[in-house]
Amino acid sequence: MQFDDDLTACADLVRSSDPDRFMATMAAPVSARPILFALYAFNIELARAPWASQESMIAEMRVQWWRDIGAAIAEGKPVRRHYVATPLADLLKPELAACIDNMAEARRWDIYREPFEDEAEFDRYIDHTSGSLMWMAAASLGASAEDVVREFAYGAGVANWLRAIPQLEAQNRIPMLDGTPEGVRGLAQKALERLNNARTSRSRIPASAAPAMLAGWQAETILKQAIREPERVAQGALGKSEFGKRGSLLWRAATARW
Repeated sequence: MQFDDDLTACADLVRSSDPDRFMATMAAPVSARPILFALYAFNIELARAPWASQESMIAEMRVQWWRDIGAAIAEGKPVRRHYVATPLADLLKPELAACIDNMAEARRWDIYREPFEDEAEFDRYIDHTSGSLMWMAAASLGASAEDVVREFAYGAGVANWLRAIPQLEAQNRIPMLDGTPEGVRGLAQKALERLNNARTSRSRIPASAAPAMLAGWQAETILKQAIREPERVAQGALGKSEFGKRGSLLWRAATARW
């Protein structure tokens, strides 16, 4: 699919709002970029929906709009004209669009201020957000080992979650089940183990789908930082320098060693 005005707008949205995924997509082959930009732009729009209004009913309606879009794509029906929904409907396989419902349902947690009930609910949130997004991207590029993709995506999702904690707390959310240093270490260690477990099955992911996995290229570094220095989470000090990020991304893109 050629880059029309809609896809260009998707790419611009990802560049401005999710620069790390933008970098990962630009490191991917040109042929993989349309679906990645459409999915990542959709992810931004859905993630913003719960924060669109202080009125929970309006936020629920915004989330529901994307659920309806996902249902229409899954059923092969036309979608309402929208600069993200339109290319998403053109590029995403109907059988993968079912993941959108789980993603939207998970995002309802962002509307309210209750903490996660338990570890299972937190894990489900990470899987339905990070896991579903990475699975749609990887499957669109030829992957079939959903368990491996979701295992890797859990590690990447927790890494992103730890980076987002200062912003979530500023919005009066309670993002951690256990926000003590020990709790942070435990979560990061669990996520790192799942990340590494997925890597032991790297051979099950075809090279064509490696660009979808590149979105998690910083996860290992972030999780190890959180294990060594959990105070960096509250400080918003996780991650590499821009130079370090680019060098690591280029190496992983060149070797397909996500």
